[in-house]
Amino acid sequence: MAVWYEGNLNKSENRREENGVAYYIRGVREVEGARYERYAVQTHFIERGEDYVEVVRRYIAPLYKPGDIVTISEKVVSMCQNNTVEMKDVKVGFWAKFLSKFATHNVNGIGMDEPYKLQLAINMKGLPLILWASFCGAVCRIFGKRGVFYTIVGQDVSGIDGFYSHSAFETYHTLAVLNPKEPDKVCADIEQALGVACAVVDANDINVEVLGRAPSLMDKPADFVAELIRDNPAGQDDELTPFVISRDIGDAPAQPYVPVEALDGPPAPH
Repeated sequence: MAVWYEGNLNKSENRREENGVAYYIRGVREVEGARYERYAVQTHFIERGEDYVEVVRRYIAPLYKPGDIVTISEKVVSMCQNNTVEMKDVKVGFWAKFLSKFATHNVNGIGMDEPYKLQLAINMKGLPLILWASFCGAVCRIFGKRGVFYTIVGQDVSGIDGFYSHSAFETYHTLAVLNPKEPDKVCADIEQALGVACAVVDANDINVEVLGRAPSLMDKPADFVAELIRDNPAGQDDELTPFVISRDIGDAPAQPYVPVEALDGPPAPH
């Protein structure tokens, strides 16, 4: 179920600081009968080429407790891996310009109505597959079925983020971030180095996809991890909270939390 918010989720009333690390209470979510309190951890803007293990060491290790589950934005991992494409390196051709005119506008971020993103998809998957996916998607939309295009082209295309002129961060105006490489290995590296049970996720106000999990989380279904953050506590604006700690608090009282009011539908574009 989609959950939409307007603007930044970081309310000052929910801010806490511990061991030099700032985080925001994101409330309690009940999953499989357990009560998980979520803490969205604030970081600096993570640049290309940083070491993801060291970033987790800096921001998560001072807060982490055994049993916690940490979800990591896929964008952070990809930036650390420098798995990105600059707009200047994408040459938009006829088909990207033409097909983008018929693409559905995505109010939650950049979609295939952006010619640069569509051209990048063509570069990644080849024009024949994109044409076939576009045809199938158009036909299925007539019958009310959406998302067929992305089902055909795959998660690596749906996971392209960036080339978004309305992003709160100027870097993403002309930079596309691709899916992280070997996300399971990323999680394993972090767990081996720091003992942090983590998952790499692609989350927004519409959906949550779990891309990778640490070895200690492999016995838990991906849907379980996704449910912990189904309401996207990392946020969709300029929160700078790419890490979310979910902690089973049992019957203990939750910390005081002032919720952000959800919207009835997607926020109006700015």
